[in-house]
Amino acid sequence: MGLLEYRQHRRDCERKQSERASRIATLPRAYLYPLSPEERTILGKPIQDLVQDVHKQVTSPVDILRAYGKVTLKAHEKTNCATEILFPEAEEWARDEINLKGPLAGIPVSLKDSIQVKGFDISIGFSGHTGKPYAKDGPMVQLLKEAGAVPFVKTNLPITLLSFESTNDVWGRTTNPHNDKYSPGGSTGGESALLAFGGSRIGIGSDVAGSVRVPAHFSGCYALRCSTGRWPKIGMDTAMFGQEAVPSVFSPMARTLNDLTYFTRSLVQMKPWRLDYTVHPLEWRGDIEQEYKDKKKLKVGVLRTDGVVDPAPACARALDAVASALAADGHEVYDVHPPSPYEALQLASQLLLSDGGNTFMSGFRTGEWNDPGAKQMVYYMRLPRPIKYVYYLWVKYVKRDDIWAGLLRDWHPKTGHEYWQLAGRREAYKARFFQWWNDEAKMDVMITPPNATPAVPHDGMHDAVSSCGYTFLFNLLDYTAGVLPVTHVDPAKDQLPPTFNFKQLNGVARGAYKHYDATKMAGLPVGVQVVGRRLEEEKVLAVMERVEDALERHGEKYQLLEVD
Repeated sequence: MGLLEYRQHRRDCERKQSERASRIATLPRAYLYPLSPEERTILGKPIQDLVQDVHKQVTSPVDILRAYGKVTLKAHEKTNCATEILFPEAEEWARDEINLKGPLAGIPVSLKDSIQVKGFDISIGFSGHTGKPYAKDGPMVQLLKEAGAVPFVKTNLPITLLSFESTNDVWGRTTNPHNDKYSPGGSTGGESALLAFGGSRIGIGSDVAGSVRVPAHFSGCYALRCSTGRWPKIGMDTAMFGQEAVPSVFSPMARTLNDLTYFTRSLVQMKPWRLDYTVHPLEWRGDIEQEYKDKKKLKVGVLRTDGVVDPAPACARALDAVASALAADGHEVYDVHPPSPYEALQLASQLLLSDGGNTFMSGFRTGEWNDPGAKQMVYYMRLPRPIKYVYYLWVKYVKRDDIWAGLLRDWHPKTGHEYWQLAGRREAYKARFFQWWNDEAKMDVMITPPNATPAVPHDGMHDAVSSCGYTFLFNLLDYTAGVLPVTHVDPAKDQLPPTFNFKQLNGVARGAYKHYDATKMAGLPVGVQVVGRRLEEEKVLAVMERVEDALERHGEKYQLLEVD
């Protein structure tokens, strides 16, 4: 049975890759390079101007699609970011189905592979999910078409969706557009690679522990982790269906901040609660957006470290640049020390894998490749408890590593009783954080690193899998959080100091710093995270704009990859 299943797995992977290659090879000649001057103009226009051109019938949606399609093919050739190529169908939709009077008229939108599009699979990297095309669009795609957007490509992700890399047997490995030895991030890594390269303006991903924010940080684009209920969720698939202890949220990504804000505002103004019962009937609050664009003095808390893994020099420098630029603009900027982020990491990780990883592992066929980070989590989860307890004692009392020992101590599947206790502790933690923000921090937003290091090298999640606290914290809290690119790794400025002692790090930090090398990482993007509270999308986007403006005024303007 195992050999037969493995052979079927290989056949299905080969079939999907052959389908993708065939669809690319048989595209109309209009999608072949080079870009025309008119297409370059399309690529450079603000999204609002493109929409107006479509409304006035100055520009055809098919012309916009073909311009971005050309760049997408180049991005895919370089990074292997695309899964399903939808270009021919997208041209038909643009002619027959899409509302070209909508606020996103003619704008191509790329989609994480896990989003439901009629006529196509949702593989989420598992070969057993292929060959099962959906009969109709999910609510997200319906909403996009109503708004005038043109879904045109699906993008790669990691098998299990539990990684900051994006690799699987079905579609292969996606690489970082800045350096092919590194990951573009995950789980929405195909999107970040495509956006950073310039093959798309707008993308839709999902985030359960940082899966839109970390790719934005690793690849150099923009992302907004929306709070649950603000953004559509139905019509997607996942490797952990039913996991709601730390809910996954679908959220927008973009090549520029202007695009991210315009797109988010437009989608919410389309009243997505009409199509998706999970969405709160909460209108876009333009008054709040304007308030934080105009507010003379913002109160900005700076989280310098999560107490588990201090940010590497490149990430600390980016955070300093933002804090300094805001302070120079007259805002009140001060360090903050919230309730233990380490406690949040313990709670979130145990809640997310409370089933022992059995749900996501059930999708594997014999011989199917697993992400090294997810594999590590399952290995420790399934280690017999007496052996694990001895290891815990050795880590805690011999190695004197309380951080790593504390994560290992209760790393096993939970009973219903244990799960309820964890959920109660989660709510108590959220209450403490809420009161801390009100009574002590008293800030408008908080800024933090999105990750302790820039992008990991391929298979680096084997070591760095637990180093996700800077994003996972805000999934547990369900806070709105955005990431914007700030700078690039500088081999002169970002070396580890001579006093750095790797052996003194805790186990989580060792896993992260094992791969930090400012010389090898030279040129990789580095971002900063802007955090608001629950359902504060308008505020966070407005403050992200203030941050970007302050950086430009004080000499730090991020350079996007140019479309060649």
